Amino acid sequence: MTPVLKWAGGKSQLLPAIQAMVPAGYGRYFEPFIGGASVLLALAPKNAVINDVNMQLINLYRQIKHSSGEIIDIINRLDAADCNKEYYYLMRDKYNLKITNNILDAECAALMIWLNKHCFNGLYRVNRKGVFNVPYNNKVRGKSIDEANIRAIGEYLNQADVSINCMDFEDACSEVKPGDFVYFDSPYVPESETADFTAYAQTGFGLSEHERLARLFKRLDKMGARLMLSNNDVDLVRSLYKDYHLTHLDVKRMINCDASRRTGKEVIVTNY
Repeated sequence: MTPVLKWAGGKSQLLPAIQAMVPAGYGRYFEPFIGGASVLLALAPKNAVINDVNMQLINLYRQIKHSSGEIIDIINRLDAADCNKEYYYLMRDKYNLKITNNILDAECAALMIWLNKHCFNGLYRVNRKGVFNVPYNNKVRGKSIDEANIRAIGEYLNQADVSINCMDFEDACSEVKPGDFVYFDSPYVPESETADFTAYAQTGFGLSEHERLARLFKRLDKMGARLMLSNNDVDLVRSLYKDYHLTHLDVKRMINCDASRRTGKEVIVTNY
């Protein structure tokens, strides 16, 4: 199983390193910032809690679990027409109407996937009103999905015991017990002091949230949970997690529209 969305900060390229560092045994799996779900789909734990504050993203996973066939049918109908500029913005408006009216259904999930394949650089971004505002990428034709992959994800989410939540990351960890494994992949700390904090959700994720996340990490560590966290390899992250094991990795940032900025360094933090 592979992600159905291209997502900022996606972990597909880091999967070998992450998988090599996963504890040999653990209880329940928690991922409070699910994003594109590449780690979840690679590990396929039998008992998991996944979460995100992005309501449309969580709706996507809930709909794949309960209505994967309907999602596939809707996307295939969307793909049947040539996606010119007018068609793209018509579908973007339709998706945004669902966002503003809080309509979380299979069509909303299908539009999210389809727009992700036809928007500029596969970027998911909303403005302060929570409206998706990424422009068209000029992709006129082509399939937007791997049907077998979506069906496989749906089967996994149904067969395993996976809770799908939409809440604050701290609340999402309220049921963590000693021996459970928690993987944190929060919005990243900026690589430079002048950069803005990542804000893929309407609320954003700033310095106070990163400090709160570090405090949660320490509490769960003292409880006896097994913890892993990934982020940019920058001074703030190294400072917040200086008491833990740090593994430094080179990465490619393919979602950056500036080719000169498509390389970077990340760090994986573990408490074991």
